[in-house]
Amino acid sequence: MRDGAAEPLDIVEARIWALLAPYRDELEEATIYGMPSLRWPGSGAHDYFAAVQRSARKVSLYAIAVDTWPEALDGASERFTGRRTGKATFSFPSLDDELAAELEAFLARLYVPYRAHHAGPGD
Repeated sequence: MRDGAAEPLDIVEARIWALLAPYRDELEEATIYGMPSLRWPGSGAHDYFAAVQRSARKVSLYAIAVDTWPEALDGASERFTGRRTGKATFSFPSLDDELAAELEAFLARLYVPYRAHHAGPGD
């Protein structure tokens, strides 16, 4: 956000996808309930790493793996965890640099067990 003005949602959505870009090398594009998602190749629709959906007032990141590996939230700020609006949903009406850095760190922590679960030992 700049000068207290709300950040346009297209910028919020683009920032979220940019934070997910490092995972595209190993993950495949898919959809879940019509939402674009990234998942481990060959895994089921409900076994996605992240899905993104834009609504009228926010952009939501769905990270269902956090239910399996809640330790990915360890060390996250109250401000970040306050964006968790559901079991696997994090809602962002805006995404400043500080919150984007926390989201980036959260995704990195979450990807470690997600990848280990799918890739298996030694991969």
